[in-house]
Amino acid sequence: MAAAIALRADYEAYRLRQLAKHSDDADQTRRLLALAVIYDGGSRSEAAELAGVGLQTVRDWVLRFNAAGPDGLLNRKPPGKVRLLSEVQRCELAELIERGPDPAMDGVVRWRLIDLARWLFATYGVAVSKQTLSRIVRSMGYRKLSARPRHHAQDPEAVAVFKKTFPPAWRKSRPRMQPASR
Repeated sequence: MAAAIALRADYEAYRLRQLAKHSDDADQTRRLLALAVIYDGGSRSEAAELAGVGLQTVRDWVLRFNAAGPDGLLNRKPPGKVRLLSEVQRCELAELIERGPDPAMDGVVRWRLIDLARWLFATYGVAVSKQTLSRIVRSMGYRKLSARPRHHAQDPEAVAVFKKTFPPAWRKSRPRMQPASR
């Protein structure tokens, strides 16, 4: 069996119990009290039984405590998923959107999400779905705007004739009659 990992020498059981007493985090308190048992000369098994965990968990706590002190026993937030596009890539994507497509060079007259996804793959080798790219573009402050559809054979003069026109002079409405008080 391998030797147990020694605890830091700059702490003692009394100080860990004081820190546990003033801690607002229940998990940190439990971990500090378990390590205080070890500082008092108790076995790792006793500390694990007191905390209600296994020996491997106590070993992990000792490693975290030795590396970062009492703050190492706080619950850590997981780092989360890495962003698909770096800040540089996002800036270049924003420039591309602002500049707009060149029909002769890009082969499109307006950017669609699928066109932007293809550009990202061709330029950076990053495969992004349309849904994910939509979220990225929206987080950058862009919204999908599309022109109102117009029939190719629409006659502008016929539209002007069809529109309703109102008389140039408006009449003022009659004043309302107030009900007589009783």
